Amino acid sequence: MKDLKFEQKRSLSRREAADQLTALAAALREGGDAELELGAGTLSLRIPDDLRSEMEVEIGEGEIELELEFKWPTVSTRTEPSPTDAGAEGTGAEKATPRRRTPAKSGRGGTSTSRSKGAKTP
Repeated sequence: MKDLKFEQKRSLSRREAADQLTALAAALREGGDAELELGAGTLSLRIPDDLRSEMEVEIGEGEIELELEFKWPTVSTRTEPSPTDAGAEGTGAEKATPRRRTPAKSGRGGTSTSRSKGAKTP
């Protein structure tokens, strides 16, 4: 069972699709805590420095399907530096990562909880 699943299906113009990819690219570039505005809701994610990716292209039945997938663990796999390693010796100071809002243009349509035709299930 998945902890959380969010899936949104809608029709977009080419420009709206590019705007969504630009917003996602900005969140990936910055990492840390990111918020993506998707239509009526906001998706908050913690994006680590290292990701796994998969690109899949399928051509058939009069359609081209392009899937981009990014995966990362829900818990940190890196060891955080100790306060003495970070130069905050004896202060207990911690550096917080600020949240960023990255708007994604909303398109037409709604949300769905079913997977698209030909989608992989883990």
